[in-house]
Amino acid sequence: MPMTLTIAANGRVVIPADIRAELGLKGGDKLVVHVVDGAVVLEPVHTAIRRARVAFRKYVPSGTSLATELIEERRRAAADE
Repeated sequence: MPMTLTIAANGRVVIPADIRAELGLKGGDKLVVHVVDGAVVLEPVHTAIRRARVAFRKYVPSGTSLATELIEERRRAAADE
């Protein structure tokens, strides 16, 4: 449900308790901020990470560990030195 928030003189905006509860946010949590088509979008970091993982998963074959591939690549490079 849309609501109106007020920006304080110091630039702070209070996110209402019901929205924080719906998103599982608590004091000290981090948010990512985007400007999309002139709108400010706040997104919990854990949501942004999950969205990024989904977006990049289509480029990585199932069962592939990018960390393992990177370690192996670094070991080969070190052996070549």
